[in-house]
Amino acid sequence: MSRRRKQAAQANHDRWLVSYADFITLLFAFFVVLYSTSQVDQRKVGKLALAIQVAFQELGVFSPTGSLVPTDPAEPLPVNSVQLLDNVQRTAAMGRIAPPAEGVLGPAENGDLGTLRRDLEQALAPEIKRQEVALRSEPDGLVISLREIGFFDSGSAQIRAASRPAFARIAELLAERTYRIRIEGHTDNVPIHNLQFASNWELSTTRAIELVRLLIVQYGFAPGRLSAAGYAEFHPLASNHTAAGRALNRRLDVVILGRQTPPNGPPPPSPQDISRPEPRKPLLRQTNTSAKP
Repeated sequence: MSRRRKQAAQANHDRWLVSYADFITLLFAFFVVLYSTSQVDQRKVGKLALAIQVAFQELGVFSPTGSLVPTDPAEPLPVNSVQLLDNVQRTAAMGRIAPPAEGVLGPAENGDLGTLRRDLEQALAPEIKRQEVALRSEPDGLVISLREIGFFDSGSAQIRAASRPAFARIAELLAERTYRIRIEGHTDNVPIHNLQFASNWELSTTRAIELVRLLIVQYGFAPGRLSAAGYAEFHPLASNHTAAGRALNRRLDVVILGRQTPPNGPPPPSPQDISRPEPRKPLLRQTNTSAKP
């Protein structure tokens, strides 16, 4: 028998098409993903920008009349509103956007505190000139800093008798308004230990409480307007490495907060508002009265 000659296998020159087709498919998928991620949902962006602008209008940052965001979320967002949204997000990333904290001043309250500051500067002009009193504005409100050199003896929590007239002028101006007041006691970092106080914490807190007691008892302030705090040496205004800096740090700050309260403070709860718990009913044990067979 004659053997059949095996036909020589022909080389396939079209196998490159498989790799080429795979490459084209991957490239197409890549551009589809890029295109899909580049499309912005205008409706969602409009809702987000509208919510941010409403929040800013409540804070007083934006005026209600100059709205740049469409009220209908279905409308396309203008280019300037997109830029505004970018600025808001950039500001939020920097940590400058915060919820409205208690004590933050509004425009009207800022104006009234400005008037109060001018009145205090006129009434305390001699003490300010002698550097016994200093006024400064902070985010919480207006701060009247009573320095130890003019109002307290070293290591004592009792206000000097010679400083009572100056403090009376302060109390008269504060009594005309209904702002809440926080009294803060501060010291330097020199340790204290005498028969009355064992630490700067006790000295700073007692000075603040003594001033609160004076405002309530002698000047008739509503207790709901007042609060006391002692910070010892941990909130200095200047360096404690120099005598001048330590003198600035020994102070009592009268912080006039931004929010106003009723003149008599918050009303106490009425007896009807206080809910009493209902008496517990005794648990009854269930017994089986059926007769056994």
